[in-house]
Amino acid sequence: MAIAALILGIAGVIFDFVFFPVGLICSIVAVILGALGRKKPEGKGLATAGLVLGIVGLVLGIIALVCTILFATAIAAIGGSVIGGLAGLAGMLGDLGAM
Repeated sequence: MAIAALILGIAGVIFDFVFFPVGLICSIVAVILGALGRKKPEGKGLATAGLVLGIVGLVLGIIALVCTILFATAIAAIGGSVIGGLAGLAGMLGDLGAM
């Protein structure tokens, strides 16, 4: 259980930067397995490392989720679509550069 917690904790942190929903799931499982693994005397250090990495992965995943929601809200407010929003944003930045 301790090794699985460590592996999932590492995977959770990595996937938070690649595809955060998978990272969140890995981190949640790492926290659960890390907490269960700490109750056994063998592999207590690995379980603690998995628990800590799982918590770090959860925090990073929640930050990524909040940033995604804020980005989607900003795009919707600017142009209604990703392409239109990015074009509108580029136009606003171009207007700033012309000043």
